[in-house]
Amino acid sequence: MMFIFNIIKTIGRFGLINCCIALNVPVAGQESTGNGKESAVMTIPLVWDQEHPDYTANQLTYLIPLRSSIHNLPETKEDWEVWREVLRKEVIRRTNVLTGQILPLDMQIKGTTKREGFTIQNVIFQTRPGIYATTNLYIPDGKGKFPAVLLMMGHSFNGRFYTRYQLVALSLVKQGYVVLAIDPWGAGERTTIHGQFEDHGDENNLGSCLLDLGETLMGMQLTDNIRAVDLLCSLPFVDNRNIGATGSSGGGNQSIWLAAMDERVKAAVPVVSAGTFEAYMLGSPCICEVFPAALNLTEEAGILAMIAPRALLMLNHSKDHNPAFAPKGMVTSYSKAKPVFSFLAAENNIAYRIFDLPHGYYPEDREAMLGWFNLHLKGTGNGEPVKIPAIDTLSYAQLMCFPSGERDPLVMNTETYCKLKGNELRKTGLAGNTIDTAGKIRELKDILGISNRNQVAGVYEYSGKDCWNRLALESVDGKMLPVLIRLPEQTAGDFVIICNTDSMKKTSPEIIVFYLRQGKGIVLADLTGIGENGSKLSHQNDIKPGDLRTITRSDYWLGKTPVGEWVNDLDVVVQYLKSDYHARTITVDGTREAGLAALFMVAVYHNADGLVLRDVPLSYLFDTRENIDFYSMAVHLPGILKWGDVSLAAALTRIDITFIHPMTLSGREIQGQELSGFTDEFALMRKKCGMKGGSEIR
Repeated sequence: MMFIFNIIKTIGRFGLINCCIALNVPVAGQESTGNGKESAVMTIPLVWDQEHPDYTANQLTYLIPLRSSIHNLPETKEDWEVWREVLRKEVIRRTNVLTGQILPLDMQIKGTTKREGFTIQNVIFQTRPGIYATTNLYIPDGKGKFPAVLLMMGHSFNGRFYTRYQLVALSLVKQGYVVLAIDPWGAGERTTIHGQFEDHGDENNLGSCLLDLGETLMGMQLTDNIRAVDLLCSLPFVDNRNIGATGSSGGGNQSIWLAAMDERVKAAVPVVSAGTFEAYMLGSPCICEVFPAALNLTEEAGILAMIAPRALLMLNHSKDHNPAFAPKGMVTSYSKAKPVFSFLAAENNIAYRIFDLPHGYYPEDREAMLGWFNLHLKGTGNGEPVKIPAIDTLSYAQLMCFPSGERDPLVMNTETYCKLKGNELRKTGLAGNTIDTAGKIRELKDILGISNRNQVAGVYEYSGKDCWNRLALESVDGKMLPVLIRLPEQTAGDFVIICNTDSMKKTSPEIIVFYLRQGKGIVLADLTGIGENGSKLSHQNDIKPGDLRTITRSDYWLGKTPVGEWVNDLDVVVQYLKSDYHARTITVDGTREAGLAALFMVAVYHNADGLVLRDVPLSYLFDTRENIDFYSMAVHLPGILKWGDVSLAAALTRIDITFIHPMTLSGREIQGQELSGFTDEFALMRKKCGMKGGSEIR
């Protein structure tokens, strides 16, 4: 076996950071020339047989319906009014949506197209201080005042230019409605590079990066849409007493939330979007549809009921490919919300239709939407569908606010926003001379979603194989953790727990032998959702293997985080080693997101003696859109940059930490002057936490 030992710069024996200049472990892939015991450990067996229960899926499919079923709505008007206000405040707090902004709209017309019977204006306007949205304003010919509809887009990368959304806007304007079609945050003309359309966070980590700032993609969009209603109400030709909202899929989801939060919306028609939070969780929705900790508060019926007594028509499709939007879930939520409409004397203001169609906004939906808006915004007709003639759509060039690649910097994208806001938060976090360490630990537990410390509830031992003891640890919260143990040479030994986010079978044998030669016992564990603990839910719904999309977003809905779950998983293993093996010292060697979990575990529980962290980010600061999926979706922690950063967590551990190949959040290796800057930052945070110690080279 060949080993490479390189210089590691160390700051403080009390545990700050050993910033690795180069690799301090054997090079993976080299053949072992060790003894028989070392060669035997090269084979890493499975703990369970190939066929075993899906423990991760089983726990989620048990817990989610249990949480969902407990949320019943009040049965009287008086109780409902109290609960509605609670819901409203919680939506504001959990999504960080901005309401009641006193901010100039600064509407700017960037282009105009005249068509028979109406005009289209290409408009930008201010939604947050210094941040503008791109829209199209469709205006019927005549003096008005006209009823108006806000049209919100789903997951069309080209936003408001998508043909089906154009047809919705054109159908409405031809019927005498003013329509404001708004690009979702991060789509249409609001992408990273203007003119290059992209997904804003459904199939990648882009939208999830907002969580690290304490923002949500849902809240960003909802803020935009509330401001869009402000804009409609400001127009002299709009009847601000008769404003509607519609959209499909993610846009339909936004129409529900907007109508629930903004009473100026008199009628809403969400298309292929209404369902249940329970179905959303296991259906792996876009991050823009995730309401953090929702099932600790309410089910979707509660949000639908917030629209009462105003008008709500839900349109779902029987051939929808996404179980989150299946008609069954919509009907369930409808049935639970309708009593609220009834005791508010508005039982006819909630309705639904189911069409035998796939996912999308089709002519049947447009006809039903027009009939509903005619009744509730114009006071004409009986709410039945209105036939629509064929309509010609417009080109992108006619609708764009800016020529391709020439966008005004006022129209901010996710990358720019995350960098600016992240730098502001880091500057604030690094200010001040002292840190309340106990308070920061409590706050960190909240961010991780840790309410109670987990415990070992049972141990299941299997026959040994290839020098490994095989066992499973059952925790009090019902998890099962597969574990492999290679005992140390000494009776009262030193142990190292090696963990990663691939699987323990992919652990580098060279790293194992490296620790064996130090006389340490070796412990491997597959954490929740990883390796033998992987889930069929991930296989069915994740965009690519290992992105942990379904599990991550389900955890968010439950008020948890994957990293927080892994913190408790690792802590259970530590507890077991101390109680059953009387471990003298415990080191955790963690890679990527599992390394962060190890860091946070020691920060909150102070239960290990050493940390080796490989390929982990030294900061949650947004780096670049490029390679945004280097880490899985599980890496993101809501509000972590408001709390502090990795440097603060390292200071709170009070033990030696070795960082090997430290990275940025997008997976770029940190070297040179940038590494020196982080070295200084980690030293500063140690000092603020009241820790002492000098530098050493080892």
